[in-house]
Amino acid sequence: MYKAFLIKYAEIAIKGKNRYLFEDALVRNIEYQLKNVDGNFTVRKENGRIYVETEGDYDYDETVEALQRVFGIVGICPVILVEDEGFDRLAEAVVAHVDEAYPDKHFTFKVDARRARKNYPMTSMELNAALGERILEAFPETKVDVHHPQVMVYVEIRPMINIYSTEIPGPGGMPLGTAGRAMLLLSGGIDSPVAGYMISKRGVTLEATYFHAPPYTSERAKQKVIDLAQKVAKFSGPIKLHIVNFTDIQLYIYEKCPHEELTIIMRRYMMKIAEHFANEGKCLGMITGESIGQVASQTMQSLAVTNEVCTMPVYRPLIAMDKQDIVRIAERIDTYETSILPYEDCCTIFVAKHPVTKPSLKSIKRSEQKLEEKIDELMQTAIDTTETIVVEA
Repeated sequence: MYKAFLIKYAEIAIKGKNRYLFEDALVRNIEYQLKNVDGNFTVRKENGRIYVETEGDYDYDETVEALQRVFGIVGICPVILVEDEGFDRLAEAVVAHVDEAYPDKHFTFKVDARRARKNYPMTSMELNAALGERILEAFPETKVDVHHPQVMVYVEIRPMINIYSTEIPGPGGMPLGTAGRAMLLLSGGIDSPVAGYMISKRGVTLEATYFHAPPYTSERAKQKVIDLAQKVAKFSGPIKLHIVNFTDIQLYIYEKCPHEELTIIMRRYMMKIAEHFANEGKCLGMITGESIGQVASQTMQSLAVTNEVCTMPVYRPLIAMDKQDIVRIAERIDTYETSILPYEDCCTIFVAKHPVTKPSLKSIKRSEQKLEEKIDELMQTAIDTTETIVVEA
Protein backbone atom coordinates (compact mmCIF):
# COMPACT_ATOMS: atom_id res chain seq x y z
CA MET A 1 0.00 0.00 0.00
CA TYR A 2 2.66 2.52 0.99
CA LYS A 3 5.39 3.36 -1.48
CA ALA A 4 7.00 6.09 0.62
CA PHE A 5 7.73 7.18 4.18
CA LEU A 6 7.74 10.78 5.37
CA ILE A 7 10.55 11.22 7.90
CA LYS A 8 10.10 13.87 10.58
CA TYR A 9 12.87 15.41 12.68
CA ALA A 10 12.83 17.91 15.56
CA GLU A 11 16.04 19.54 16.84
CA ILE A 12 17.59 19.70 13.37
CA ALA A 13 14.99 22.28 12.40
CA ILE A 14 16.54 24.92 14.70
CA LYS A 15 20.09 24.60 13.38
CA GLY A 16 19.93 27.72 11.22
CA LYS A 17 22.44 27.94 8.39
CA ASN A 18 24.04 24.63 9.43
CA ARG A 19 20.75 22.76 9.14
CA TYR A 20 21.67 21.22 5.79
CA LEU A 21 24.70 19.50 7.39
CA PHE A 22 22.46 17.71 9.88
CA GLU A 23 19.91 16.84 7.18
CA ASP A 24 22.65 15.40 4.97
CA ALA A 25 23.97 13.34 7.88
CA LEU A 26 20.47 12.05 8.58
CA VAL A 27 20.04 11.04 4.93
CA ARG A 28 23.38 9.15 5.02
CA ASN A 29 22.41 7.36 8.23
CA ILE A 30 19.03 6.34 6.79
CA GLU A 31 20.74 4.97 3.68
CA TYR A 32 23.19 3.04 5.88
CA GLN A 33 20.43 1.44 7.97
CA LEU A 34 18.40 0.49 4.89
CA LYS A 35 21.25 -1.13 2.96
CA ASN A 36 20.53 -4.56 4.48
CA VAL A 37 16.73 -4.33 4.17
CA ASP A 38 15.02 -6.20 1.34
CA GLY A 39 13.93 -3.69 -1.28
CA ASN A 40 15.17 -0.73 -3.31
CA PHE A 41 15.05 2.63 -1.54
CA THR A 42 15.71 6.25 -2.50
CA VAL A 43 16.22 8.85 0.25
CA ARG A 44 15.73 12.52 -0.64
CA LYS A 45 15.33 15.92 1.03
CA GLU A 46 12.61 18.42 0.20
CA ASN A 47 11.86 21.68 2.04
CA GLY A 48 12.24 20.56 5.64
CA ARG A 49 11.10 17.03 4.95
CA ILE A 50 12.97 13.81 4.20
CA TYR A 51 11.35 11.05 2.16
CA VAL A 52 12.20 7.38 1.83
CA GLU A 53 10.72 6.13 -1.41
CA THR A 54 10.48 2.48 -2.38
CA GLU A 55 10.61 0.76 -5.73
CA GLY A 56 8.96 -2.62 -6.19
CA ASP A 57 8.40 -5.03 -3.33
CA TYR A 58 9.92 -4.41 0.07
CA ASP A 59 9.58 -5.63 3.66
CA TYR A 60 7.44 -3.02 5.44
CA ASP A 61 8.10 -4.20 9.03
CA GLU A 62 11.83 -4.55 8.47
CA THR A 63 11.96 -1.08 6.90
CA VAL A 64 10.19 0.53 9.86
CA GLU A 65 12.42 -1.36 12.31
CA ALA A 66 15.54 -0.08 10.50
CA LEU A 67 14.26 3.51 10.50
CA GLN A 68 13.54 3.28 14.24
CA ARG A 69 17.28 2.78 14.77
CA VAL A 70 18.22 6.07 13.06
CA PHE A 71 18.98 8.82 15.58
CA GLY A 72 17.51 12.18 14.59
CA ILE A 73 14.17 10.75 13.44
CA VAL A 74 11.19 11.59 15.66
CA GLY A 75 8.41 10.32 13.39
CA ILE A 76 8.06 7.76 10.58
CA CYS A 77 4.91 8.31 8.55
CA PRO A 78 3.83 5.80 5.88
CA VAL A 79 2.63 8.28 3.28
CA ILE A 80 0.64 8.42 0.02
CA LEU A 81 2.15 10.90 -2.46
CA VAL A 82 -0.22 12.22 -5.12
CA GLU A 83 0.02 14.81 -7.88
CA ASP A 84 -2.05 17.97 -7.54
CA GLU A 85 -4.84 17.31 -10.04
CA GLY A 86 -7.53 19.35 -8.35
CA PHE A 87 -9.61 18.98 -5.20
CA ASP A 88 -11.84 16.14 -6.43
CA ARG A 89 -8.87 13.88 -7.20
CA LEU A 90 -7.33 14.77 -3.83
CA ALA A 91 -10.58 13.91 -2.04
CA GLU A 92 -10.73 10.57 -3.88
CA ALA A 93 -7.17 9.77 -2.74
CA VAL A 94 -7.95 10.69 0.88
CA VAL A 95 -11.12 8.55 0.91
CA ALA A 96 -9.22 5.63 -0.70
CA HIS A 97 -6.50 5.93 1.96
CA VAL A 98 -9.02 5.88 4.81
CA ASP A 99 -10.84 2.92 3.23
CA GLU A 100 -7.70 0.83 2.88
CA ALA A 101 -6.02 1.80 6.16
CA TYR A 102 -9.09 1.28 8.39
CA PRO A 103 -11.26 -1.75 7.49
CA ASP A 104 -13.48 -1.06 10.52
CA LYS A 105 -14.99 2.38 9.93
CA HIS A 106 -16.45 2.85 13.41
CA PHE A 107 -14.06 5.58 14.56
CA THR A 108 -13.89 9.31 15.14
CA PHE A 109 -11.55 11.41 13.02
CA LYS A 110 -10.20 14.84 12.31
CA VAL A 111 -8.62 16.19 9.12
CA ASP A 112 -5.50 18.32 9.59
CA ALA A 113 -4.60 20.03 6.31
CA ARG A 114 -1.55 22.26 5.94
CA ARG A 115 -0.42 24.30 2.97
CA ALA A 116 3.32 24.45 2.52
CA ARG A 117 2.35 25.76 -0.92
CA LYS A 118 0.37 28.92 -0.16
CA ASN A 119 -0.84 29.33 -3.77
CA TYR A 120 -3.23 26.39 -3.37
CA PRO A 121 -6.75 27.75 -4.08
CA MET A 122 -8.28 26.52 -0.79
CA THR A 123 -7.22 27.54 2.72
CA SER A 124 -6.31 24.94 5.34
CA MET A 125 -9.63 25.44 7.12
CA GLU A 126 -11.58 25.01 3.86
CA LEU A 127 -9.65 21.82 3.10
CA ASN A 128 -10.34 20.44 6.58
CA ALA A 129 -14.08 20.99 6.20
CA ALA A 130 -14.36 19.78 2.61
CA LEU A 131 -12.24 16.64 3.06
CA GLY A 132 -14.03 15.82 6.34
CA GLU A 133 -17.34 16.07 4.50
CA ARG A 134 -16.13 13.69 1.76
CA ILE A 135 -15.02 11.12 4.35
CA LEU A 136 -18.39 11.33 6.14
CA GLU A 137 -20.23 10.89 2.82
CA ALA A 138 -18.16 7.82 1.93
CA PHE A 139 -18.31 6.25 5.40
CA PRO A 140 -21.44 7.35 7.32
CA GLU A 141 -20.44 5.24 10.34
CA THR A 142 -17.49 7.57 11.02
CA LYS A 143 -17.83 10.72 13.14
CA VAL A 144 -15.86 13.94 13.40
CA ASP A 145 -14.23 14.75 16.75
CA VAL A 146 -11.96 17.78 16.63
CA HIS A 147 -10.82 17.46 20.26
CA HIS A 148 -10.00 13.76 20.82
CA PRO A 149 -10.14 11.97 17.47
CA GLN A 150 -9.21 8.31 17.22
CA VAL A 151 -7.75 8.89 13.74
CA MET A 152 -5.92 11.98 12.51
CA VAL A 153 -5.89 12.34 8.73
CA TYR A 154 -3.01 14.59 7.69
CA VAL A 155 -2.89 16.30 4.30
CA GLU A 156 0.14 18.42 3.42
CA ILE A 157 0.00 20.51 0.25
CA ARG A 158 3.54 20.30 -1.14
CA PRO A 159 4.93 19.81 -4.68
CA MET A 160 3.54 16.29 -4.22
CA ILE A 161 0.55 16.20 -1.85
CA ASN A 162 1.20 14.07 1.27
CA ILE A 163 -1.61 11.99 2.77
CA TYR A 164 -0.98 10.02 5.97
CA SER A 165 -2.66 9.06 9.21
CA THR A 166 -0.01 7.14 11.13
CA GLU A 167 3.12 8.47 12.84
CA ILE A 168 5.41 5.76 14.20
CA PRO A 169 7.76 7.12 16.89
CA GLY A 170 11.45 7.35 16.02
CA PRO A 171 14.32 7.32 18.54
CA GLY A 172 14.86 11.10 18.52
CA GLY A 173 18.28 12.55 19.23
CA MET A 174 20.74 13.89 16.66
CA PRO A 175 22.15 12.25 13.51
CA LEU A 176 25.27 10.17 14.01
CA GLY A 177 28.47 11.88 12.96
CA THR A 178 27.35 15.42 13.81
CA ALA A 179 28.98 15.66 17.25
CA GLY A 180 32.47 14.19 16.96
CA ARG A 181 33.93 10.90 18.24
CA ALA A 182 34.32 9.52 21.75
CA MET A 183 35.94 6.54 23.47
CA LEU A 184 33.59 4.26 25.40
CA LEU A 185 34.97 2.18 28.28
CA LEU A 186 32.98 -0.96 27.55
CA SER A 187 32.59 -3.81 30.04
CA GLY A 188 30.31 -6.83 30.15
CA GLY A 189 27.92 -5.10 32.56
CA ILE A 190 24.53 -3.50 32.08
CA ASP A 191 25.59 0.15 32.26
CA SER A 192 28.33 0.81 29.71
CA PRO A 193 26.42 -0.42 26.60
CA VAL A 194 23.52 1.84 27.63
CA ALA A 195 25.96 4.75 28.03
CA GLY A 196 27.28 4.07 24.52
CA TYR A 197 23.75 4.02 23.12
CA MET A 198 22.80 7.27 24.88
CA ILE A 199 25.87 9.20 23.80
CA SER A 200 25.40 7.96 20.20
CA LYS A 201 21.86 9.29 20.37
CA ARG A 202 23.36 12.78 20.63
CA GLY A 203 25.22 12.31 17.34
CA VAL A 204 28.55 11.02 18.71
CA THR A 205 30.33 8.19 16.89
CA LEU A 206 32.00 5.56 19.06
CA GLU A 207 35.23 3.72 19.60
CA ALA A 208 35.45 1.40 22.58
CA THR A 209 38.07 -0.11 24.91
CA TYR A 210 37.55 -3.37 26.80
CA PHE A 211 39.94 -4.63 29.50
CA HIS A 212 40.42 -8.40 29.39
CA ALA A 213 42.18 -10.38 32.16
CA PRO A 214 42.99 -13.91 31.02
CA PRO A 215 43.11 -16.50 32.54
CA TYR A 216 40.93 -14.90 35.26
CA THR A 217 38.37 -13.96 32.62
CA SER A 218 37.42 -16.42 29.92
CA GLU A 219 37.10 -16.14 26.16
CA ARG A 220 33.36 -16.24 26.76
CA ALA A 221 33.63 -13.00 28.75
CA LYS A 222 35.47 -11.43 25.81
CA GLN A 223 32.89 -12.73 23.33
CA LYS A 224 30.12 -11.34 25.55
CA VAL A 225 31.60 -7.84 25.22
CA ILE A 226 31.96 -8.22 21.45
CA ASP A 227 28.30 -9.28 21.32
CA LEU A 228 27.33 -6.20 23.36
CA ALA A 229 29.33 -3.96 21.02
CA GLN A 230 27.50 -5.56 18.11
CA LYS A 231 24.12 -4.76 19.66
CA VAL A 232 25.14 -1.13 20.30
CA ALA A 233 26.48 -0.94 16.73
CA LYS A 234 22.93 -1.49 15.44
CA PHE A 235 22.31 2.09 16.53
CA SER A 236 25.78 3.65 16.54
CA GLY A 237 27.24 2.24 13.35
CA PRO A 238 30.54 0.27 13.27
CA ILE A 239 32.59 0.42 16.49
CA LYS A 240 36.38 0.07 16.58
CA LEU A 241 36.92 -2.09 19.69
CA HIS A 242 40.31 -2.20 21.44
CA ILE A 243 40.72 -5.36 23.57
CA VAL A 244 43.45 -4.72 26.15
CA ASN A 245 45.15 -7.54 28.08
CA PHE A 246 45.10 -6.03 31.57
CA THR A 247 46.13 -9.08 33.64
CA ASP A 248 49.74 -8.17 34.42
CA ILE A 249 48.84 -4.61 35.39
CA GLN A 250 46.09 -5.83 37.71
CA LEU A 251 48.32 -8.41 39.37
CA TYR A 252 51.07 -5.84 39.89
CA ILE A 253 48.63 -3.33 41.46
CA TYR A 254 47.19 -6.15 43.60
CA GLU A 255 50.69 -7.00 44.81
CA LYS A 256 51.91 -3.46 45.54
CA CYS A 257 48.91 -1.37 46.61
CA PRO A 258 46.48 -1.39 49.58
CA HIS A 259 43.56 -3.65 48.72
CA GLU A 260 40.91 -1.12 49.70
CA GLU A 261 42.35 1.17 46.98
CA LEU A 262 42.59 -1.49 44.25
CA THR A 263 39.43 -0.55 42.35
CA ILE A 264 40.27 3.16 42.16
CA ILE A 265 43.90 2.62 41.15
CA MET A 266 42.98 0.02 38.52
CA ARG A 267 40.31 2.36 37.22
CA ARG A 268 42.84 5.18 36.90
CA TYR A 269 45.18 3.00 34.82
CA MET A 270 42.29 1.86 32.64
CA MET A 271 41.49 5.50 31.97
CA LYS A 272 45.12 6.22 31.05
CA ILE A 273 45.23 3.36 28.54
CA ALA A 274 41.80 4.17 27.09
CA GLU A 275 42.86 7.80 26.72
CA HIS A 276 45.92 6.67 24.74
CA PHE A 277 43.65 5.00 22.17
CA ALA A 278 41.23 7.94 22.34
CA ASN A 279 44.02 10.31 21.33
CA GLU A 280 45.06 7.99 18.51
CA GLY A 281 41.48 7.91 17.26
CA LYS A 282 41.06 11.71 17.50
CA CYS A 283 38.30 11.31 20.08
CA LEU A 284 37.02 14.39 21.88
CA GLY A 285 36.13 12.68 25.14
CA MET A 286 35.77 9.49 27.14
CA ILE A 287 32.45 7.80 27.96
CA THR A 288 31.73 5.64 31.01
CA GLY A 289 28.61 3.99 32.39
CA GLU A 290 29.06 5.34 35.91
CA SER A 291 26.16 6.57 38.03
CA ILE A 292 26.61 8.46 41.30
CA GLY A 293 26.63 6.16 44.30
CA GLN A 294 25.92 2.92 42.47
CA VAL A 295 29.12 1.22 43.75
CA ALA A 296 32.13 2.27 45.81
CA SER A 297 34.09 3.44 42.76
CA GLN A 298 31.20 5.71 41.74
CA THR A 299 30.90 8.00 44.75
CA MET A 300 31.53 11.69 44.07
CA GLN A 301 34.94 11.40 45.73
CA SER A 302 35.88 8.31 43.71
CA LEU A 303 34.80 9.87 40.43
CA ALA A 304 36.85 12.99 41.19
CA VAL A 305 39.95 10.90 41.86
CA THR A 306 39.37 8.89 38.66
CA ASN A 307 38.88 12.07 36.60
CA GLU A 308 42.14 13.56 37.84
CA VAL A 309 44.18 11.13 35.76
CA CYS A 310 42.52 12.17 32.45
CA THR A 311 43.46 15.11 30.28
CA MET A 312 40.35 14.91 28.06
CA PRO A 313 36.76 15.29 29.28
CA VAL A 314 34.95 12.26 30.75
CA TYR A 315 31.23 12.15 29.93
CA ARG A 316 28.85 10.02 32.00
CA PRO A 317 25.39 9.95 30.38
CA LEU A 318 23.97 7.75 33.18
CA ILE A 319 25.31 9.88 36.02
CA ALA A 320 21.92 10.69 37.65
CA MET A 321 19.97 7.60 36.62
CA ASP A 322 18.62 4.89 38.90
CA LYS A 323 19.56 1.30 38.12
CA GLN A 324 16.01 0.44 37.12
CA ASP A 325 15.99 3.29 34.60
CA ILE A 326 19.20 1.93 33.09
CA VAL A 327 17.81 -1.62 32.99
CA ARG A 328 14.71 -0.42 31.14
CA ILE A 329 16.85 1.13 28.40
CA ALA A 330 19.05 -1.99 28.27
CA GLU A 331 15.95 -4.11 27.73
CA ARG A 332 14.69 -1.77 25.02
CA ILE A 333 17.96 -1.87 23.05
CA ASP A 334 18.34 -5.64 23.59
CA THR A 335 21.60 -5.57 25.59
CA TYR A 336 20.19 -6.62 28.98
CA GLU A 337 20.01 -10.39 28.46
CA THR A 338 23.58 -10.44 27.15
CA SER A 339 24.84 -8.22 29.98
CA ILE A 340 23.54 -10.57 32.69
CA LEU A 341 25.24 -13.67 31.26
CA PRO A 342 27.45 -15.07 34.07
CA TYR A 343 30.88 -14.39 32.56
CA GLU A 344 32.95 -12.19 34.88
CA ASP A 345 35.03 -9.31 33.58
CA CYS A 346 38.28 -7.99 35.04
CA CYS A 347 36.52 -5.38 37.20
CA THR A 348 34.58 -7.96 39.19
CA ILE A 349 37.43 -10.47 39.58
CA PHE A 350 39.74 -8.14 41.53
CA VAL A 351 37.20 -6.32 43.71
CA ALA A 352 38.34 -5.68 47.30
CA LYS A 353 36.13 -6.86 50.16
CA HIS A 354 36.01 -3.39 51.69
CA PRO A 355 36.81 -0.80 48.99
CA VAL A 356 37.38 2.78 49.99
CA THR A 357 34.34 4.94 49.23
CA LYS A 358 35.91 8.36 49.92
CA PRO A 359 39.42 8.05 48.52
CA SER A 360 41.99 10.77 49.08
CA LEU A 361 43.84 11.78 45.93
CA LYS A 362 47.00 12.33 47.99
CA SER A 363 46.77 8.79 49.41
CA ILE A 364 46.07 7.25 45.99
CA LYS A 365 49.05 9.00 44.43
CA ARG A 366 51.25 7.89 47.31
CA SER A 367 50.19 4.28 46.70
CA GLU A 368 50.83 4.64 42.96
CA GLN A 369 54.43 5.64 43.67
CA LYS A 370 55.03 2.00 44.65
CA LEU A 371 54.27 1.05 41.05
CA GLU A 372 56.70 3.43 39.36
CA GLU A 373 59.48 0.87 38.95
CA LYS A 374 57.53 -1.28 36.48
CA ILE A 375 54.12 0.16 35.67
CA ASP A 376 55.13 2.17 32.57
CA GLU A 377 56.65 -0.92 31.01
CA LEU A 378 53.52 -2.98 31.76
CA MET A 379 51.28 -0.28 30.31
CA GLN A 380 53.35 -0.10 27.13
CA THR A 381 53.19 -3.88 26.76
CA ALA A 382 49.41 -3.81 27.23
CA ILE A 383 49.11 -1.11 24.54
CA ASP A 384 51.45 -2.94 22.14
CA THR A 385 49.58 -6.25 22.48
CA THR A 386 46.07 -4.79 22.21
CA GLU A 387 43.80 -6.54 19.75
CA THR A 388 41.71 -4.11 17.68
CA ILE A 389 38.66 -5.23 15.74
CA VAL A 390 35.82 -3.42 13.98
CA VAL A 391 32.42 -4.57 15.23
CA GLU A 392 29.40 -4.14 12.97
CA ALA A 393 25.74 -4.99 13.58
